[in-house]
Amino acid sequence: MPTAATLNDLDLILRGGVAGLLILVAAILLRDHWGRTAARLGVLFALSGAAHAITGSPGVCGQVGPWTLPLVMLSTGGNVAFWLFASALFEDGFKPRPIHAVIWTVVVIVGSIQGLVLAPTGSPYAVYVAGALTLETLFFVGLASGQILAARAGDLVEPRRRLRLQVVATAAGYIALRALSDLSGVRQAFPAAASLIDALALALVAAVVALALLSLRGGEAMFGQVATPRPVSAPQDAEAAKALDHAMRIDRAYRQDGLTIGVLATQLSLTEHRLRRLINQDLGWRNFNAFLNSWRITEAKAALADPTQAEVPILTIALDAGFASLGPFNRAFKADTGLTPTEYRRAESGIGEA
Repeated sequence: MPTAATLNDLDLILRGGVAGLLILVAAILLRDHWGRTAARLGVLFALSGAAHAITGSPGVCGQVGPWTLPLVMLSTGGNVAFWLFASALFEDGFKPRPIHAVIWTVVVIVGSIQGLVLAPTGSPYAVYVAGALTLETLFFVGLASGQILAARAGDLVEPRRRLRLQVVATAAGYIALRALSDLSGVRQAFPAAASLIDALALALVAAVVALALLSLRGGEAMFGQVATPRPVSAPQDAEAAKALDHAMRIDRAYRQDGLTIGVLATQLSLTEHRLRRLINQDLGWRNFNAFLNSWRITEAKAALADPTQAEVPILTIALDAGFASLGPFNRAFKADTGLTPTEYRRAESGIGEA
């Protein structure tokens, strides 16, 4: 039966390897993909994982000192970094906002106080803060997982769909299992064994992340330049392209409530894979909802510029074009034109709207 010293040695070896591998991942992302938001957030997530591996190792866990503060800060902010990383991976237009920095800062401050002050001094508040931090972990894992499930169906880049799900699901599984072990008391009852299992799980996550992010194909699929949508001149699948154009231009299929790529493929008598390939490889779109919104916004712009529709409310125009509500329409419209719908109507027709 292995002794506690043996378990600690194995733990140190694994955590050292994990930290080194994740630092390498961060360095490669900095070198090859720094211009991409997802890559920059990936660097933060990788460094957070490395810091977590170091601060959780025997002999370091619970130590208080100036050199541990940045490591503890990175480690405790890892859950928020994971959420933002997942958001950037699945949303081509995702941009971090000030509120994201505020959330990360609050979590880092609370986690740092817990790791450097409350827990080492045996404060009676430590158990409550630890429970809150564990719930915070589960919250951000659930939030990121929900975004993964919601966005994956509309992702048209097949390699990206596979690689992103693999990386994010593995990391989410690790964070969730660790949080559940904390809540169940397993970590407190068997600290040496629990720490080694934690190190093994970290090693698995690091290996999966490294294989996906450091491979040329994986890096291009996850962080490659967003393609510019383009008209079809000579599509590989001319028959499917003609059917799709008719459905959009004549039948206005984009107006349908809750239209998915699977539903549209059925309506066109195409396989979903064939339709995904057409919209992505021939038309240059990476996301199905963005493809639909381009048609919706084109219709809305025509309506807003039409003097005969000057009295039609903007909400009605948005709903007629296929948007479910005014908020998403306003955001998509401004992202496309740089103007609000009201500003666009005023500029195109000279008529404002209260």
